[in-house]
Amino acid sequence: MSALLAGTGTGVNGVQVAVVLFFFVVVTAGGFVAARWKRPDSMHSLDEWGLGGRRFGTVITWFLLGGDLYTAYTFVAVPAAMYALGSVSGFFAVPYTIVVYPMIFIFMPRLWSVSHRNGFVTPADFVRGRYDSRLLSLAVAVTGILATMPYIALQLVGIQAVLDTMGLGGSGSTLEKDLPLIIAFAVLAAYTYSSGLRAPALIAFVKDTLIYVVIIVAIVYVAWKIGFGNMFDTAQKKFTTADPKTGKPPGVFIPNGQTYWAYTTLAFGSAMALFMYPHSVTGVLAAKNRRVIRRNAALLPLYSLMLGFLALLGFAAIYKHTSIIGQDGKPNAQLAAPHFFAQVFPDWFAGVALSAIGIGALVPAAIMSIAAANLFTRNIYRDFIRPHATPREEARVSKLASLVVKFGALAFVLFLDKQNALNFQLLGGVWIMQTFLGIVAGLYTRWFHRWALLLGWAAAMVYGTIAAYRQSTPKVEHFASSLAPFPFTDTKVYIAVSAIVINLVVSIVLTALFRMLRVPAGTDATAKQDYHSDAASPAVAEEAAVTLAAAEGHPEPA
Repeated sequence: MSALLAGTGTGVNGVQVAVVLFFFVVVTAGGFVAARWKRPDSMHSLDEWGLGGRRFGTVITWFLLGGDLYTAYTFVAVPAAMYALGSVSGFFAVPYTIVVYPMIFIFMPRLWSVSHRNGFVTPADFVRGRYDSRLLSLAVAVTGILATMPYIALQLVGIQAVLDTMGLGGSGSTLEKDLPLIIAFAVLAAYTYSSGLRAPALIAFVKDTLIYVVIIVAIVYVAWKIGFGNMFDTAQKKFTTADPKTGKPPGVFIPNGQTYWAYTTLAFGSAMALFMYPHSVTGVLAAKNRRVIRRNAALLPLYSLMLGFLALLGFAAIYKHTSIIGQDGKPNAQLAAPHFFAQVFPDWFAGVALSAIGIGALVPAAIMSIAAANLFTRNIYRDFIRPHATPREEARVSKLASLVVKFGALAFVLFLDKQNALNFQLLGGVWIMQTFLGIVAGLYTRWFHRWALLLGWAAAMVYGTIAAYRQSTPKVEHFASSLAPFPFTDTKVYIAVSAIVINLVVSIVLTALFRMLRVPAGTDATAKQDYHSDAASPAVAEEAAVTLAAAEGHPEPA
């Protein structure tokens, strides 16, 4: 049966399905139990539902951030890129996840402190408080939501790869193909609605444990049965041999001089963007103090080591001639890692590996939907629709918004071509990078003018969108690559890096101009000491007490 699933067969592997169902039931039970885990007297606020009460310690935060940042699509896409295109497209993920942690060690504790001190729930809350600009806050919120939606959709792509490997894909009816996916996300929606951020935090323990077990076993297998030398030799032969159809190699084994800047900017730019995503910030703000964040910045590189081993499975799949033909009879590089597990391991362990990938989709999808819902509630609903919304009302709206986000992402995958999800995720990375200047620079200085930041963001968004749209291949008409020539040069770089350079230049020039013209810069709601504090301000603490009292029985204002 394993051999069948490595090819184009249509049989369902009962052992794999049974193992995956077992772990799905376990995490589902954990998701609902999480509603009572570290439960406060009330869940009727975004602090409790959306940030877990801001009480997670070092271990919980490590699992939560690991489960949040290293998604199912990471476990599928990185080896897929190594399998299909080589090291430039796949292995850059490893250095970028190494570079990112010294960066967050420096600036994320400051964001945690100022957010905790002032009751900020989202990065857009901080931007509004720092710059006194609802429009700039709206720009950050909308960018975060738009960038997150396709990210959630790509978690479904990871689950689809698991279902296809078990024999549940194919060319059957839509209901037959998509019902397991719909059920999984319906259950995810139910326990996220009930438990909030506590659900993915608890489930992350299961997911990350499974991932580490699977990767350790896989690497031992590669070292023992294949040999790293043989694996690299086979990959080098593939990526240095011209394809008869195109006359060019299918990818790059070792980056050459023409790809140095592409590789470097992809790694560094992705590192800059990673913790601008709302779900990353949500995981950080849930920590109980700034020391937890710094400890995790030192400990999270363990996941980068795991990611490096995971990437090598793409080369291992090349060595084993793993088929990437799906149940629908079409080639799909995303199946390289799942099919490799099904090909070389017993069915029961392949089921464990597929469970790890599947659960690896549920954890980040839950956190992403919560983060996007918090942005909508705090920075769109409260700022522009219901300025006097109570904390209870905010929690209720955020719960409903999280459902809309989840099922919007589900509809995206079910009714649109999968390539669209890939395209929009590429665009999402370009977009979310443009919030870096307003957030990170704002943690250290208020020199930038609020209108300059808004116009710099707009210019970069327009440039980045158009540049990404123009990238094409013979098979993909638009959004085919994240690389484009840097303006006025022939050197290809990550589009997000070009865009943020434009963002920076526009923001600096216009800030100087607006300050010269004495355009009002607004009032800073934060204070210098807020960026080093471990305690909420008296006003925020008093508001939390009022919220708790209302939740315990006092009527909510109309």
